[in-house]
Amino acid sequence: MVISEADFAKSSIMAAMPLARILGVEFVELAEERAVMRLPDNPDHYDHTQNQHAGALIVLAETTSGAAVFNALGDRLKLALPVSLDARVDHRQPFSGPVVAEAVLGEEWRTALTELEAGGQPEFPVDVALRAENGSTTGTATITWMLRPHP
Repeated sequence: MVISEADFAKSSIMAAMPLARILGVEFVELAEERAVMRLPDNPDHYDHTQNQHAGALIVLAETTSGAAVFNALGDRLKLALPVSLDARVDHRQPFSGPVVAEAVLGEEWRTALTELEAGGQPEFPVDVALRAENGSTTGTATITWMLRPHP
């Protein structure tokens, strides 16, 4: 069996994110500068209100943004390791049921790449939309990443 480049990237990302595996986070889509992932509904991950726990939402958002960064870095992974520095989640209403997260790298990403290639250690935000499976956006997250050059 031949494994595709996309499947290799997905398995590498999940290998680096053990908590995401424990929570059952799944890939929906992985493109050049975009990742979409899904947190399944699991009552074992509910909070005291019987909704998705905020900690599970942070894992979903960080994993999704990290997948977009890791995939977009491609061969530049030889230059730097992506490290998350900060995670903020705003969930405007409780999530019950599966949650889908989408991260799209923006202009800050392109600026960070330029800085990395010039020998810097850039930091940049990645915004993540959090949606109920029916498509309604009910939350957002921002994960701040740093590209730490290898010694």
